[in-house]
Amino acid sequence: MMDEKIVRLRTYQKNIDRYVRLLETTLTEVERQYIERRLTEERSAMALLSASPLQMAIEANVANQACNRQPSFNAAE
Repeated sequence: MMDEKIVRLRTYQKNIDRYVRLLETTLTEVERQYIERRLTEERSAMALLSASPLQMAIEANVANQACNRQPSFNAAE
């Protein structure tokens, strides 16, 4: 399990490095947007994989609380 995690982290890092190098080249706006989106996705996946189970539980709890909050509206405003 740990070996698989290490391999996946290395793969994410290689993809991130490749996307960063590509962003240094001449690209169309569409290509740049695509690569920036993929770079964000790879970084997020890497962060999620490297996060500890406790940290993931805390973040999930915070996100859940934020989703359950109802906006308060003041009629006087």
